[in-house]
Amino acid sequence: MYYRQLGEIPKKRHTIFKKEDGSLFREQVMGTKGFSGTQSILYHHHMPTEVVRSELIGSYLPEYEEQGSLNHRHFLTDQITKNGDALSGREYILGNDDLLIGFANITEPMKQFYRNGDGDEMFFFHHGSGKVETMFGTINYRPGDYVVIPIGTMYRVVPDDSEQTKALIVESFSQITTPRRYRNEYGQLLEHSPFCERDIRGPESLETFSEKGEHEVITKTRGHLHRHVLNHHPLDVVGWDGYLYPWAFNIEDFEPITGRIHQPPPVHQTFEGHNYVVCSFVPRLYDYHPEAIPAPYYHSNVNSDELLYYVEGNFMSRKGIKEGSITLHPSGIPHGPHPGKTEASIGKKETLELAVMIDTFRPLKTVKKAKDIEDDQYMYTWIEK
Repeated sequence: MYYRQLGEIPKKRHTIFKKEDGSLFREQVMGTKGFSGTQSILYHHHMPTEVVRSELIGSYLPEYEEQGSLNHRHFLTDQITKNGDALSGREYILGNDDLLIGFANITEPMKQFYRNGDGDEMFFFHHGSGKVETMFGTINYRPGDYVVIPIGTMYRVVPDDSEQTKALIVESFSQITTPRRYRNEYGQLLEHSPFCERDIRGPESLETFSEKGEHEVITKTRGHLHRHVLNHHPLDVVGWDGYLYPWAFNIEDFEPITGRIHQPPPVHQTFEGHNYVVCSFVPRLYDYHPEAIPAPYYHSNVNSDELLYYVEGNFMSRKGIKEGSITLHPSGIPHGPHPGKTEASIGKKETLELAVMIDTFRPLKTVKKAKDIEDDQYMYTWIEK
């Protein structure tokens, strides 16, 4: 990410910075990779270490199903009935040692603040609008927004009352960044990148609360949830600067890369973490070679599992898919267009599909409860009648 500053900060880091009453603001360096990665410096009214009570809540890790037959899978998130806030309403579907993938029907604001101490989190807001209040400031979200929240950031999601928020959620055990091949040696996004820094939004406003009193923060780390009760409001930051902060990017701002013949999935890459990538399929012109076949060829993801979350439009290579569907095409067996879809794509000029793809380089495991929302006939939908 690029440098950003919000609120009040002293001229020089690690120097005296006083409040109006003469007492000191409390400086916090928040960074990754042991002071060698991205970092920011925040200035608090109170000590961020001031905890009056600490409790173990319990494990949050999902229970995975036993290994069965290797199948293509189809899950229907519109059948998830669980509601709640952005933490309690999460329903895990798939995961491995690198990330957890879930879905949430967010019907109420988070009463407590929350932080993930294991890695970054990414929301893809499919429906609804609202705001994400963080220690770095507030980000307003709307449909199509990816919002990335760095490890250790205290935040809460507050949906608007007008429409229920539905979100695909990635809990990463590593940092989520822009693709390395789209950045130069200075970290700037290159000219051939499908988006640039101008498309990325940081926190828009910084609201500071200086009052004392008990406030609950749920911390997720080491496979468990922990309750920490602070003796002050979690959002007591008066200013910060640096390269580590929550940020948003709307899928509408992804500029697709096209060619004379079918382009492989890496041209759609938007983000990456350790052992996985996130791609955005957006409305685009099809290939313009006179004999091009716009539909993707059959292919084997020999070293990765492919997950697709279908947002809207008519996904041109699939049948029986609808908004909110999740398909999983595992490594080890080939996948590709459904019968008739290759032929039907010839001569088409554009697609209006919108989808999020997550490719993982270690196999994904299916959460036991996900069986309740599965179309168990999906594996056999390639049989030609």
